[in-house]
Amino acid sequence: MSDSEGKEVILSILGPGEFFGEMGLIDDEPRSASVVTIEACELLSITKRDFKRCLAENFEMAMAVMRGLVKRLREADRKIGSLALLDVYGRVARLLLDMAENVNGEKIVTKRLPKQDIAKMIGASREMVSRVMKDLQTGGYIEMRGSNIVLRDTIMLPE
Repeated sequence: MSDSEGKEVILSILGPGEFFGEMGLIDDEPRSASVVTIEACELLSITKRDFKRCLAENFEMAMAVMRGLVKRLREADRKIGSLALLDVYGRVARLLLDMAENVNGEKIVTKRLPKQDIAKMIGASREMVSRVMKDLQTGGYIEMRGSNIVLRDTIMLPE
């Protein structure tokens, strides 16, 4: 999503099996954001008529779409809370915790996350994100392993 001056914000990073564009199919409003792929991918496109027919005829699909929408609403609530209540250090830490996967007992962010993208996701400058990442690394809260970010047990946020 971007403003009239071209300043961008990244709303989400989607993975395999996730969907987008459903809001315009449901509420007949124009799209609220654009989508950019960061690697080659396969997409499935469906017309509004077919989408509505699938939802009407397939309860499980309708529930899957609703679960996806509820998940995004919860993520949006969390982001709003982070922007309102956390400083940049806290927002970076929250993002890393949210994106981390459990790999052999370690919390690791395996998705490639350029600092510019982190900045666009948390509403900060790239320079500030660079400073925070360096401080987190120096403080022993994170460790860089190639393009992966390993989170230490010490990186915690209040619930």
